[in-house]
Amino acid sequence: MEISLLLSMAGFALAMSISPGPVNLVALGAGARYGFLASLRHVVGATLGFILLLLLMGLGLGGALSRWPLVAGVLHWGGVLFLCYLAWQLLVDSGRVEGVDGVPPAFWYGALMQWLNPKAWLAASMGAASYGAGVGALLLFSLIYLVICLLSI
Repeated sequence: MEISLLLSMAGFALAMSISPGPVNLVALGAGARYGFLASLRHVVGATLGFILLLLLMGLGLGGALSRWPLVAGVLHWGGVLFLCYLAWQLLVDSGRVEGVDGVPPAFWYGALMQWLNPKAWLAASMGAASYGAGVGALLLFSLIYLVICLLSI
C-alpha cells in the first residue's frame, strides 16, 4: 500500500476526529469536571462505537438503510433530538467546574453518542466510500482511525 494513501487515511481520520462535535464537547466537559482518567470511559466508548459504525458502513449498512427508509428516518430524528438535548444541556449549564457532582459519562454513553451523531454518520459513510475498497482496506482504515480517534478525542 502506498504511503500517500496511508497519509490520506490518517489525515481524513484526524480531521474528522479532532474537529468539534458533540462527542468532543462531552469529552472536554468530562475531562474538565472529572479528570482525564475518569473521562477515558467515554472516549473509549465513543471511539469503539464509531469504529463499529465505520466497519458496518463499509460492509453495507449504508445500502441497507437506503432500502429501509423508516429505520434511516428514526436514526435521523434520533440524532436531531439528541443534538437538541446536548444543546439544552450546554444552555443550562453554569460553566463552573468546581463542586463536581454526578458521574462522568459511561462507556456506553460514548458509544451511543456516535450512533446518534450526524457528524459520525457522515464521517463513516464518506470514509467507508473513500477508503473501504475491499475488506483488507476497510480493516486497515479502521485500525488507523481507531488510533487517531482515540488520541484526538
